[in-house]
Amino acid sequence: MQGGRGMGGPGRGYLTEEEKANRPKVTLKLLKRIFSYLTPYWKQMIFVLFCIILSSVLGLLPSVLTGRIIDEGLIGRDMRMLIILIVVSLAVTLGSNLIGVGQNYLNNWIAQHITFDMRNSMYRHLQSMSQSFFTTNNQGDIITRMTSDISGVERVVSSTFASILSNTITLAAAIVIMYRQNWILATVGILIIPLFTIPTRWAGKTRWTLTREAQECNDEINGILNETLSVSGQLLVKLFGREDYEYGRYKDVNGRMIKLNIRESMAGRWFFVIINTFSSVGPMLLYLVGGILMMKYDSSLTVGDITVLVALLGRMYGPVNQLLNIQVEWIRSMALFTRIFEYFDMPLDIQNHKNAVIPKGARGNVEFSHVDFSYDGERQILKDVNFRLKSGRSIAIVGPSGSGKSTLINLIPRLYDVTGGKVLFDGIDVRRLDLHFLRSSVGIVSQETYLFNGTIRENLLYAKPDATDEELLEACEKANIRDFIEKQEKGLDAMVGNRGLKLSGGEKQRISIARVLLKNPALLIFDEATASLDSISESKIQEAIEPIIESRTSILIAHRLSTILAADEILVVRDGTIVERGIHAELVKAGGTYTELYETQFSKAMEKAAEKEAEQLRDMVDKKAKKQKERFTRAKAADEQRRQEQEAAAAAAK
Repeated sequence: MQGGRGMGGPGRGYLTEEEKANRPKVTLKLLKRIFSYLTPYWKQMIFVLFCIILSSVLGLLPSVLTGRIIDEGLIGRDMRMLIILIVVSLAVTLGSNLIGVGQNYLNNWIAQHITFDMRNSMYRHLQSMSQSFFTTNNQGDIITRMTSDISGVERVVSSTFASILSNTITLAAAIVIMYRQNWILATVGILIIPLFTIPTRWAGKTRWTLTREAQECNDEINGILNETLSVSGQLLVKLFGREDYEYGRYKDVNGRMIKLNIRESMAGRWFFVIINTFSSVGPMLLYLVGGILMMKYDSSLTVGDITVLVALLGRMYGPVNQLLNIQVEWIRSMALFTRIFEYFDMPLDIQNHKNAVIPKGARGNVEFSHVDFSYDGERQILKDVNFRLKSGRSIAIVGPSGSGKSTLINLIPRLYDVTGGKVLFDGIDVRRLDLHFLRSSVGIVSQETYLFNGTIRENLLYAKPDATDEELLEACEKANIRDFIEKQEKGLDAMVGNRGLKLSGGEKQRISIARVLLKNPALLIFDEATASLDSISESKIQEAIEPIIESRTSILIAHRLSTILAADEILVVRDGTIVERGIHAELVKAGGTYTELYETQFSKAMEKAAEKEAEQLRDMVDKKAKKQKERFTRAKAADEQRRQEQEAAAAAAK
């Protein structure tokens, strides 16, 4: 009975239209690859196979012994033999079940270890994928491959493969024993089995259709709940007064779900009525044919023989139904492995060079030499970009939105690789540098700050796990966030919430800056670090940034004039090309792209300010611009002096 019920159950015996359309092509190469995961556990697999054979054969013996119990014990009135046969039957049943438990444990052990290996390999592989993989692939699909798909492999190994072996052996052994008992009754029994499977599959298909509709309904319910009971969704519902509408929508779908569940439940009841009826037909027919044979044609046929054949017929129903549906299980299993292997086969765009260079230390010199870049190989994002940043200096990169500023800085730590030219870090092509060394030498503070759901301490320690409290607080001091932390009841152990939701944008950003400072990179990059913040938060972050960039090599991508003026030099990017470079005073006079950006953005800032505040703003800009010019002049003089010293040394050497 269980076999029939299982195969008629939802989702197991029938393929969806999508599954039929995407049926995988099973090749010898695919099968070899699947079994390569089983190879490390071949000894355990052999033992499992032995247990399956032994358990299946032993499981049939009580049915055979039933005949002897009837003939020799009951009809023969032999009490001693009756007790012996009953004890043996119980012992065999117990032994079969114990072997089954052991086989099930070992089977699950193998399945768990295979999925353990596969999950580790997949996670390592995904970690090695380039940033473009995560920007082009759906995050939900990535998580599904890591969780549901690989969990499905566990079911395939522990259930599907074992089911095929167990049912095949049980069926084969039952047929052999039946034919040894009586070939006529065995043939009658085997001819009955297809009649049993017809209602099983019909009822199962009906239940599967209803279950699939119920699942679609359930998905719709989950969609409504996710949309309307989330923080943002609830706020929207309340602000637009749509509570009644959303309640009505939920009530309607919920009502459809209830009706489908009732229909499915009743279909299941009718299903078991049909199954129980048909399952009685086979034994009754065997009793009838067996009675005719025993009474008129074959005096050697006993009641016990007929009982054995009836019992064995009952044991065959389950395996037959499961094996009839094995094609479905097989297709789903192959599809599962195919989906997983698709990810494993995705090439690693960013890989460590086979002879990767690991310098003793990093100075932070950066050079872009004729750099081109395209995400898709068609539309150029960067075109012939050339510039140098010397250690200890800072540059600001400005330009209209979509001009390629963020793309440019993503090429330095090799989040993407150039499609033309090269990026040099301390004079070495970044593609030849060891990836860990390169990325540990570059720190980026991005506009979208990401904090893990934990404490402030845990988020800071992500940069330096062995940092002391003194080091943490020192980094927080530099990031202008120490006072805020010390005011918290739990200090560094205060929770930040999911994605840092318990903190303001400015607080999250300053913690992000402190985290990067703990990393102590040779090159520090600020990518629109104040773009989405209010003026107060911006001011506090600006106070943190300015001393930092004066003491280390820095790149700043910014729209805010105050941030731009903190840099030693300004690069202006437009349509993926550096169109201007220099300092604020020079670029404003040039009348190009920078002048346009300056006039539009700075004018807006002054329009919002009162007259007195606007005057103060102008004074601040003038002072910073003057300071920037002085830094630039000193730097040029230092470069010229170094050049003259090098020429003098060369002349003396000659």
